[in-house]
Amino acid sequence: MSIVSQVILRADEELRYPSSGELEGIRNFLTTGEKRVRIAETLAKNEKKIVEQAGKELFKMHPEYRSSGGNASGQKQYNQCIRDFGWYLRLVTYGVMAGDKGPIEASGLIGAREMYNSLQVPVPGMIDAIRCLKGASVDLLSKEDAQEAAPYFDYIIQAMA
Repeated sequence: MSIVSQVILRADEELRYPSSGELEGIRNFLTTGEKRVRIAETLAKNEKKIVEQAGKELFKMHPEYRSSGGNASGQKQYNQCIRDFGWYLRLVTYGVMAGDKGPIEASGLIGAREMYNSLQVPVPGMIDAIRCLKGASVDLLSKEDAQEAAPYFDYIIQAMA
């Protein structure tokens, strides 16, 4: 939920007008909108490149995942792994656009971690995968934009840990 919606709902629940601090938060949200859209566009346009680079980095770190018996050894398992990379990158863009971690929280990261555990997918490897996605993504962004996007990757990493 965006900051605008949050402020309106909170004020309405308390039967009051938004406070000057809340309005200032909305003003900041609106003034950073162009930057957030630019970051989301860059990540979306470069999804394939980012996912490919992250996959290369992850499987360089963990070649055992691609070897016989590894979690990404077969083509189907590999494709599912790459699909998940795209899903996490999309979650980051949702957070960036909202200017809030709410869309990421709503995705059920705790459930995803539990699912990986039940499927015997190494969660530390998924954490490394998100780090690789972060690295490949921030390499395509300006320093300022990278600083804006990085906390959303970090939030996923922390939630998976």
